Amino acid sequence: MDLKLSDKTALVFGGSRGLGRAVAAELAAEGARVVIVARDAARVEKVAAEIGAIGLPGDVSKPGASRALVQQAAKLLGRGPDILVTNTGGPAPGNFEAISDAAWQAGFDNLWMSFVESVGAALPAMREKGWGRILAVTSVAAKEPMNGLVVSNGLRAGLLGLVNALSRDVAAAGITVNALLPGYTNTDRMAELGVTSATVGPKVPAGRIGEPEEFAALAAFLASERAGYITGQAIAVDGGLLQSI
Repeated sequence: MDLKLSDKTALVFGGSRGLGRAVAAELAAEGARVVIVARDAARVEKVAAEIGAIGLPGDVSKPGASRALVQQAAKLLGRGPDILVTNTGGPAPGNFEAISDAAWQAGFDNLWMSFVESVGAALPAMREKGWGRILAVTSVAAKEPMNGLVVSNGLRAGLLGLVNALSRDVAAAGITVNALLPGYTNTDRMAELGVTSATVGPKVPAGRIGEPEEFAALAAFLASERAGYITGQAIAVDGGLLQSI
């Protein structure tokens, strides 16, 4: 299937590892010119060379950084990104009484404001072109809260509301906005937590952990011309883990 991405530009946050890397690699393989952002400058350059992308070091958790990174990426690409993939690490775990005000603020800056800033910076060029794709990588916790992740549960659920509201504002301009909700996926982070097909398989109807490439395949489709009538959606890639409709 030709996704017609050979003339598109893309910016992928968190693109040096896990889901972000897989999405960036898939977009690059489909012919898009891709910039990946990550905090580790040496790693982002190494991964960029491996997948045929452009590396840009940066930390989206810092106020104002996401907006600046979109502007820097536009210079590297020669124009504003046609495809914006927001993707950040999860906030600090804990139940409500264990979370400090500072942890709430850090989670808000990382998950919420990075999306707001980067979208705000990318939208003008998308509107001018009459075409754009915005993908927010979040978590199944946005729909079904997980124990001990109160910051993630609260902010990610709110982000789905923002995605839907934004999608209505920009649909007529040829811009789609969707959220992707990964479940248990075979990344370094899951390995660090001891999550494998053996440990979570019984919880997942598919009976196994997912692969990043399976997630990336959906992201690339949603970033394509073929997905022009899909917007305002929150789509899970979770092997059937979610029980909600």
